[in-house]
Amino acid sequence: MEHSDHKHKEHESHQKGKHGMKGHDHSMHHMHMIQDFKKRFWISLVITLPIVVLAPMIQGLLSYEFRFEGDRYLQFALSSVVFFYGGWPFLKGMVEELKKKKPGMMTLIALAISVAYFYSSAVVFGLSGKIFFWELVSLIDIMLLGHWIEMKSVMGASNALQELAKMMPSEARRIKENGESEDVPIAELKSGDTILVRPGEKIPADGEILEGSSHVNESMLTGESKPVAKQKDDEVIGGSVNDNGALKIKVKHTGEESYLSKVIGLVTEAQKTKSNTQNLADKAAGWLFYIALAAGIITLVVWLSLGKDFNYALERMVTVMIISCPHALGLAVPLVVAISTSVSAKHGLLIRNRTAFENSRNLTTIIFDKTGTLTKGEFGVTRFKSVAEGMEDKDLLAIAAALENSSEHPIAAGIVRKSKELELKLGKPENFQNITGMGIKANLDGKEISILSPGGLKQKEIEQPEGAFKTEDETVVFVLSDEKLIGYIALADEIRDESQEAINTLKKHGIKILMATGDNEIVAKAVSETLGLDGYYSEVLPEDKQKIIKDLQAKGEFVAMTGDGVNDAPALAQADVGIAVGSGTDVAAETADIILVNSNPIDIANLILFGTATYKKMMQNIWWAAGYNIVAVPLAAGVLAGAGIILSPAIGAALMSLSTVIVAFNAQLLKRQIKS
Repeated sequence: MEHSDHKHKEHESHQKGKHGMKGHDHSMHHMHMIQDFKKRFWISLVITLPIVVLAPMIQGLLSYEFRFEGDRYLQFALSSVVFFYGGWPFLKGMVEELKKKKPGMMTLIALAISVAYFYSSAVVFGLSGKIFFWELVSLIDIMLLGHWIEMKSVMGASNALQELAKMMPSEARRIKENGESEDVPIAELKSGDTILVRPGEKIPADGEILEGSSHVNESMLTGESKPVAKQKDDEVIGGSVNDNGALKIKVKHTGEESYLSKVIGLVTEAQKTKSNTQNLADKAAGWLFYIALAAGIITLVVWLSLGKDFNYALERMVTVMIISCPHALGLAVPLVVAISTSVSAKHGLLIRNRTAFENSRNLTTIIFDKTGTLTKGEFGVTRFKSVAEGMEDKDLLAIAAALENSSEHPIAAGIVRKSKELELKLGKPENFQNITGMGIKANLDGKEISILSPGGLKQKEIEQPEGAFKTEDETVVFVLSDEKLIGYIALADEIRDESQEAINTLKKHGIKILMATGDNEIVAKAVSETLGLDGYYSEVLPEDKQKIIKDLQAKGEFVAMTGDGVNDAPALAQADVGIAVGSGTDVAAETADIILVNSNPIDIANLILFGTATYKKMMQNIWWAAGYNIVAVPLAAGVLAGAGIILSPAIGAALMSLSTVIVAFNAQLLKRQIKS
């Protein structure tokens, strides 16, 4: 799996251009193409109806007769419109594919419709044989529909988000330095501005609450169905709806830096790449082109060598070449992509890399991050103790809470929450820093304060104080002042109710479950044993997680990694399938293949099983579509003519229609493959 600088730069340049002229032009061009295919499909379908009614083959199948003078010329005229208007994208596509010397779906379609059109036209004007106008127009209709569905599906997720972006308020109520408010266009908002959002209004930008409390409806952005309680210091997302209280908000991200823009960018990036299965369908079409060409020429030569007249041999050749282009192949992958995109979006999935999504069928091992994924991530302080002479326990908590106020980690939230309960006065730290995988540090009242994990303490070769760990379900952090231990704080984090079900589901499908956490050995072991995991790694740093994955891959394991998408970036990039979990800005993790809006482990299990089901449906459809050819082409060529079995165009058309119906029905069954 590659996450190259080139791709990252390409994504950045896309982000920069998205709201500019180039981004606008690209989006408009794509919308124009979708509308173009839609228009061509409906116009071609309307013109198809009289052609089908006049088709001798349909009349023979349905036992009715409807003929009049010049009816064949009318069929020719109508079919010419469908061929040149409806078939134009495929004829144009064929030229582009042949220029690249890579015949694919467009070349296969163009070959079939061209043979059908020019042969049938020749029959109308005197050549002895059958006309294939209704096969021609029905093939064009089906292929236009397939391409329209495919283009709609890949645009679907971002279109929903683009529509949401349009629904953003056009103005914001900015508070000036003198306390007065002014209405300004949201394009004029800058990071650091203070805005007022009244009940019922949309929040115009990402920010942090300075004053007030309310419930905020984020369902359109994060998939969280219930309004989320928000108070001072909580973050809010632009585009969400303020429910019942007035909020003063400090603007953090606007425009391209906003959560919404990043998500739109991620989805758009995913749409630029085809999955391996889509490429497989294109390759299958390329092979079928050569098979159609070869089978047609061989059929003509063999029948002529057997003494049949040219008109009969030519009709057989044309039948073979038309039948060699299965309608179903044009719908095989697009229908599954459309349905999986729609179902995924409803379940809070953002798929950046469709190939990785489908590759989830190969998973042998999945590594879970613990905090906030297997556990609730809502830490409550259970104990805190000062070990420094002359320092009270409450003073230790106040020092820790002052630093943790600047952190977004669940442990930080628990410590700050406890300090508020005890109404402690907090100082203002300076030079706040995250120590990757170990903790945080800052200057407070002239001293360098650090809050470290057990691993961080061990790295500094400081001994843990006696009694720091009492119960197995506690997480303990250590507070240092100028590199000297001054105390510890113990917190507990509950295991999610859904975790056990998710683990059981994955194990049932033969996937090994491991956990990697920065937490201590005792806590890691307790969680592992409670959930029945296959193993765990404790006190690990982000680079350790990456090494763990490398080691597993070296042993032949196909590994998925779940993480928050920021600290776990190296591991997510290393994994065969990287899954970023959690809402908020973490959802925009650049290194993940798949992003889950919520942190529910059930979603991870469903995602992996749904990716497997999606791949199976694509492969089933490709085999149904191509398998039709395995039977139909030899029979159309007349391989069993000696036994009196030869495939007529009517039977060929019936088989073609049946194959298409089976593919469409099979794709619909995918909707049942994911749990709510």
